[in-house]
Amino acid sequence: MRKLSPIHVIGGGLAGSEAAWQIARQGVPVLLHEMRPARSTPVHKTAQFAELVCSNSFRSDDAQGSAIGLLHEEMRRLGSLVMRTADIWKLPAGGALAVDRDGFAAAITAAIAAEPLIAVHREEVGAPPADWDSVIVATGPLTSPALAETLRTLTGEDSLAFFDAIAPIVHRESIDFDIAWFQSRYDKTGPAGSGADYVNCPLTCAQYEDFVDALLAGEKTAFHEFETDTPYFDGCLPIEVMAERGRETLRHGPMKPFGLRNPHRPGAKPYAVVQLRQDNKLGTLFNMVGFQTKLKHGDQVRIFRTIPALAHAEFARLGGLHRNTFLNSPKLLDATLRLKAAPRLRFAGQITGCEGYVESAAIGLLAGRFAAAERLGEAPLLPPPTTAHGALLNHITGGHIGTIEAGARSFQPMNVNFGLFPPPVAGTPRSARKAAICARALADLETWAASALPHAAE
Repeated sequence: MRKLSPIHVIGGGLAGSEAAWQIARQGVPVLLHEMRPARSTPVHKTAQFAELVCSNSFRSDDAQGSAIGLLHEEMRRLGSLVMRTADIWKLPAGGALAVDRDGFAAAITAAIAAEPLIAVHREEVGAPPADWDSVIVATGPLTSPALAETLRTLTGEDSLAFFDAIAPIVHRESIDFDIAWFQSRYDKTGPAGSGADYVNCPLTCAQYEDFVDALLAGEKTAFHEFETDTPYFDGCLPIEVMAERGRETLRHGPMKPFGLRNPHRPGAKPYAVVQLRQDNKLGTLFNMVGFQTKLKHGDQVRIFRTIPALAHAEFARLGGLHRNTFLNSPKLLDATLRLKAAPRLRFAGQITGCEGYVESAAIGLLAGRFAAAERLGEAPLLPPPTTAHGALLNHITGGHIGTIEAGARSFQPMNVNFGLFPPPVAGTPRSARKAAICARALADLETWAASALPHAAE
């Protein structure tokens, strides 16, 4: 058997870790390059692979009724390291799949270290050497300045950018459970849930109005000059930006009281509710759901303690803001995620313009399999557009039709959603459309996987 040259993967986040794993599963050697801990980023705290820097939730795990849950199931069937590890380290989160972030990252790191076909190099890569004939760039939204400059030179244009915000984390013992209570919205259970998975912190109408006033008046983090024209990603708006859009916006968003009942005040419906979701396996830390913020740290503590159940809250981490970058992928990448201007470079994860932990890992999975197929002398087979993987890939590499010249919205990051899929068979009742899309996706995935991955290791 001929000796195969290694494929280089730059970046040890969710996408890079998944890409490296998938390449090794095909029997192809990998060199995984990660710059941490020698060079860190504004948001990473450790040198672990697949560190979760924002939420600890992978969102809904419903494979029959949600696009992200369908993507979960597809990845499980394709041997995803990220999903296998998430299932091991899952936490109670209603209908969502949430994980112990530290345990999850440590397990991914251990799996990578134990794989004999993966060699880890702790180094920053500013420009991939010319003799690296197959490279996957999975550096995420916080690509190092040196590599970003290399990419700008290759593409002839600047990367697009948006802002992402991080929610605070609270110590459970500091929550007042004479006011708060455990309940999932509508008592919904999930992969590790019981129907009582969230801490609910109620507010009266007056308390809510005072809270909104405080948010609007709070001191925010100032932008650098180069960031002033950078938009927010709509799916991760800071809490105070939502408040600026109308006084009732929060009450119909992250603070909605629907599907909840206060056992401390039977019969009295809360006017608004702040939910906290378990953040570690011990159950000692809870994150404030939807409370990503750019408030300065002092104002975060002061304002969030006006929530009655959090009057004495102690914070394990306060919220923050960071700038993300991503490629204009429909213009720059081909159908298998290769850079048209330099096909030896393939891209994966958030830098391609997908948004979300699972989406990033899924694109890493595809990039790894495409690169491995090429190394084995085979033509990569694209997943059908009827699958979640195919729908997401199509959006990144060609499904987006808006252009600045045409006056439409330019390419922006997107979570997987049913709007990216071809419609189901004509005549399918509206109530059955999601289930029909999911059933078709899983059937088509099985057919594709059997043809696309004849060398997959067990």
